[in-house]
Formats: sequence, structure tokens, C-alpha cells
Amino acid sequence: MTGIRLTAPAPGWAIDADVVVVGSGVAGLTAALRCTAAGLDTVVVTKARLEAGSTRWAQGGIAAALGEGDTPEQHLDDTLVAGAGLCDEEAVRTLVTEGPDAVRRLITTGAHFDTTDSGDIALTREGGHHRRRIAHAGGDATGAEISRALVEAVREAALHTIENALVLDLLTDAEGRTAGVSLHVMGEGQHDGVGAVRAPSVVLATGGMGQVFSATTNPSVSTGDGVALALRAGAEVSDLEFVQFHPTVLFLGADSEGQQPLVSEAVRGEGAHLVDADGVRFMLGQHELAELAPRDIVAKGITRRMHEKGAEHMYLDARHFGAAMWEQRFPTILAACRSHGIDPVTEPIPVAPAAHYASGGVRTDLRGRTTVPGLYACGEVACTGVHGANRLASNSLLEGLVFAERIAADIAEVRPPRTEPAEASRDADDLVPLLAPEARTAIQRTMTRGAGVLRSADSLATAAEELEALHREAAADAETDGAKAVVPGVDAWEVTNLLLVSRVLVAAAGDREETRGCHWREDRPDRDDAHGRHHLVVRIAPDRTPVVHRTETAAFPPVRPSD
Repeated sequence: MTGIRLTAPAPGWAIDADVVVVGSGVAGLTAALRCTAAGLDTVVVTKARLEAGSTRWAQGGIAAALGEGDTPEQHLDDTLVAGAGLCDEEAVRTLVTEGPDAVRRLITTGAHFDTTDSGDIALTREGGHHRRRIAHAGGDATGAEISRALVEAVREAALHTIENALVLDLLTDAEGRTAGVSLHVMGEGQHDGVGAVRAPSVVLATGGMGQVFSATTNPSVSTGDGVALALRAGAEVSDLEFVQFHPTVLFLGADSEGQQPLVSEAVRGEGAHLVDADGVRFMLGQHELAELAPRDIVAKGITRRMHEKGAEHMYLDARHFGAAMWEQRFPTILAACRSHGIDPVTEPIPVAPAAHYASGGVRTDLRGRTTVPGLYACGEVACTGVHGANRLASNSLLEGLVFAERIAADIAEVRPPRTEPAEASRDADDLVPLLAPEARTAIQRTMTRGAGVLRSADSLATAAEELEALHREAAADAETDGAKAVVPGVDAWEVTNLLLVSRVLVAAAGDREETRGCHWREDRPDRDDAHGRHHLVVRIAPDRTPVVHRTETAAFPPVRPSD
């Protein structure tokens, strides 16, 4: 344990439970429902409303070997290829083997997927998949339908939920084992201000960290809070350098910042073409699957063509779909494009890559356990080993579903006793100095310039220097105890989390001196299997410095010494 925590008031209220689940996407709500079904007193904490997480933004669908002629083995092969030599094969096999039944249980929970005329689940194809195995709902509203079904199930089960709450830090008992979380509830309600949920099992399902970059498909709540909490608690994170940039995000202008509209890979799966301003299909000849190559290859292809042409974006041409197909298959994307003055029925869509998905995160085993006893992680906040260096399209919802169920099974089997949280240190050396909220833009621009789609030793070194300067400035301001000291609050806590996650990401990206998956080093353009088939495991030292450790092989070490 590090003893490091955010500067915040002491909890003014507390409730007790067997499990606290942090997050309300597919991973969090699945874990909560399964824990409740096992008779565990479960509390769900979420940063906004229950339905406001990243899951509802997922357009494409959920991948599983559900179609005739498809098999888990074929799904495994496609996942391993996309992962560029760094997937944990046992984790992938677990995902693809348990995935089909997990999707069927999701349907039993109430999720309605699109079907064919014969009543079978309609399946489409996306990048990196050699078969049609993507189940979708509402055409391009799969995440919204899954979220709806799970939120309704949670409400029907009358789970205790705390909405509009930012989780701050992990509570631990005298033995260093998990004893709950501290959190801040925004606004009046049953609970208000800083409090605590005391529980011997904590499940992090907080989603991604796309807001470390200027432009992202992630919602504004995706500020890396779960990864930051885990790091402060002494947990290990891994593969944080592998940030997937979605190739086709609606281009709204070079200065556009914040959440950007996604143009699902399923549009290419149904036959849309990537073209430049002259109408040339530039992905032909770059990969056997052309526009349906794995996402890192397509993102690189778009970026290269942009550089060659001196352009700020490329185009996705699906005019040949016709109005009826656009309206029936992709109504959400059609509406988003038209709201920005672009009509995909009559004109190509301007697109460019933007930060989309974190393949790395808090390191777990196959039961979702982290290196901190009692702390679990699932979904995008976790690194299970499934994604390797690049996530295969539509494996994210499936990973959240499968590993959430495995976490609930483990907690139900272990049923750890409740213990009292140890009194938190008030020593200033243990408190993380808070950044002023306005530093958020500086962090995002630094990360976009230095650790975006294209990276180099120079760009990463500059990013590291700029981030460290922000860290030192915050520490100096905290020591003054005067007018410069930042007042604790949601905006300050979020930007402080962003800084910590950014520093760790840049440290890992600087250490990986090769191009692999979605980590693209323009100064090291080749994949180096002789020296690069390892994971970078990072923890935070007591002096707040990221400590990077290389594994000896592509296999993760156990999360517990006894394993």
C-alpha cells in the first residue's frame, strides 16, 4: 500500500455493504446484478446517472461466435492477430468460450438484439473479424439498448444506487485489505458531500480515460478515475501505452475538443469505403482486409494519407447505401452527421482518428482480482490480457460482460468478512496536491501533441517534461497554504486524476521503443518481437514517481504471490 490519497475532507457519512461496484456500464451493472443474485448486499456508485456511462455510446455491437459455422476458436484467432503478440491466450480463450452464453444471459436479462426474418440474431462484420459475428441492436444503438436493459434490471431488483458520485480513494483495513471507498456525492440527496461505502469487496468498473486527450469518443466522465484510484492504492497497471484511436470519428474541425461523434466500424463492415479528397480508396493494397483491417492499421493508414496530402481528415463514402439503409441500419450516426450539416446519403463523411479505447488498465487475473486484496476491476478500466496491443472491434462489451460474471462468482465464493477501515493518514506527505481545474486543457493538449496517434522519443520526452512541470507546480502551490492552494472539488479531483494517468501512460510509451498494435512510434517504425513481446507493469512509488517494470514474456505474472 502506498498511503497516497487525494486531498479531500474526511467522510461525513458512511454506509455498509458486502460489495461496492463503481460504475454503471455493462461491466458494473452485470457484476452488481450477479452479486445481488448471490445474496450479497451490493451498492452501485456511479459518477453521473445510471445510464450515462460509456456503454450507451457503443454503436457497433458485441462480438461472439453465435453464427452458423463460426466457432470460439475462430474468434480467438482473430483476437490474437489484432492483439499483435501481446494477448494472454488463456484470457482470450476464456472470453470467446464463455462469451456466447454470456450474451444469451444478457438477452434473458432483457436486452433485445436485431434479428433476421427467420428470428435469428442478425450479425454483421467489423474490422479484424473474418466472420459476421457482431450482434447489434437498434441498428447502431447496441450500447444504448444494453444499458437500458441492465438499468431496468437494477431498478427492478431495487439495488442500492448512489448516483452523481465521484469515487475518491480506496479504504483499507489494518492489514492493508480492501475495506471500501471514499466518495463525494454532487448535489443534495440521501447522501451529500464526502462520505464512505464500507465493504470488503470493491469492483472498479469506471470505464476509460479518453479525456486525457483533446478529442475523444469518450463521454466527459471518462477521466481515468478508476486507474488513478488503483495506482494510489498501490495496485499495478499494465499496457497503458496501448490507447486505441478509432479510425473514423466525425471530423468537426482541427480545434474541436471534447467528446466527438463516432462513426461506427460497422459502417465499413456493411461496405463503406475510405477515400481521400480525390476519391481514391487508399486502404486497398495496405492490408488484405482493406478498410476492415484491425483498427490500428486503419488509423495509421488514414494518418499516413493525411500527411501525404497535407489534409486534416479523410472521407468515409457510403453514398451507395441509399437513404433506406442509412435510416434503418444506422439511424443514430445519420442523425449525428445531419446535426453537424453533413448528409451521408448524398456526400462522403469527413473523418479522422480520435482517442477511443484504453486496451490497458488495472492489471487483473482471470477472476478480475487486482494486486490489492479485495479490489477487483472489469471492463475498460481493467487489463485482463484479452486485448494485448490492440483491441479487436466489439470485444469490449463482451469482455465487460464475461469478466463481470467471473468477479461476481469469485466474491460469492470467497465472501470475505467486513472489517473496519483504518483511520486515514492526515499527513501532508500522503496527500496528492490538487491541480487547478484549468490545467485540464493543458494536459489534454500535451497528451495529444506528445502521445497521440504518432509518437516519438522526442515527443514523449517533451510530454513527460510538461506533465512533470504541472505536477511540481501543484506541489509548490499546496505548500504555500495560501491563495494559490486549490480548493478540493470535483473539477480539481478529476484533473488531478488525469495528470496521474497521463504521467504513467507517457512513462510506459517512452519505455516501449517499438511500434506495436496501436502504439505507433514514428522513430521506431518496426515491431520488435525479439525484445518487445513483454508487458510494461507500472506502479506508483511513495514519492509519486511511476515505476515501470518489464515482464520477461508476454504472459502476466500472478496477481497474488501464492498463485
